[in-house]
Amino acid sequence: MFLVVGATAHFGRQAVDALLSAGHPVRALTRRPESAGLPAGAQVAAGDLTDAESLNIALAGVSAIFLVLPYQMDVAPLLSAARRAGVQRIVFLSSGAVVDGAERQPDVIAQYHRDVERAIEESGIEWTFLRLLFPAINSLSFAMQLAGGDVIRAAYGQATASVIHEDDVAEVVSAVLGGGYAGRSLDLTGPQSLTQVEQVAVLGEILGRPLVFEELDDAPVREQMARFMDPAFINALFDLMAATVGKPAEVNSVVEDLTGHAPRSYARWVADHRGDFA
Repeated sequence: MFLVVGATAHFGRQAVDALLSAGHPVRALTRRPESAGLPAGAQVAAGDLTDAESLNIALAGVSAIFLVLPYQMDVAPLLSAARRAGVQRIVFLSSGAVVDGAERQPDVIAQYHRDVERAIEESGIEWTFLRLLFPAINSLSFAMQLAGGDVIRAAYGQATASVIHEDDVAEVVSAVLGGGYAGRSLDLTGPQSLTQVEQVAVLGEILGRPLVFEELDDAPVREQMARFMDPAFINALFDLMAATVGKPAEVNSVVEDLTGHAPRSYARWVADHRGDFA
């Protein structure tokens, strides 16, 4: 039995589908089973990462966990429950911002994910870390702007990313959750490096709209977003983007090696999410 933690979140929901398609028994942890909308083939377990009793029930008979965590969630209760339940393996969706060997990580995003990685390592449970930086789903942030016209305004138009389709991540999860990649950190990338300006061009082509990218100064954008989100998190995210300007993003073969097919293109992602931009 494989348990997906974060089963209604991005990546977790797709992992449930991929695991079921591969014929694996899947249990999905969710706080609200009645509104989870999970496929009929999945066992749905009501639970919360802060509720030890619900975790004990959800983990009964589980051999491996795919873990998607919201930022700053404490992983300790889950790891304690997993050890008690005899879980053999954890696959954690981590961040490509993590710097291996660094005594202190460069920002709060990397630090949080490295702290979780370290806790998993120290748990004694076999582990694999899947690291990614800028998933294609980040483009959903453009949807609200497109509801009001054909101009997308953002900072760092020349920031680059090898954006990855969430279905490719899910297929990698399905490939590694059964074992064989213990003690490895795998960087996941899409098939090509694209700037934000190039992403908007692809978005416009697929949607059939004459989209225009308008460059914004990052300072007021940071300030505005920091009114609603942790300023340290916002600065870390923007600094990660700024560091990529003028530098092609890494593209590797990990997805193809593990799934047997090339990563889906950004154009494919846009086509799959056309309804989100309607």
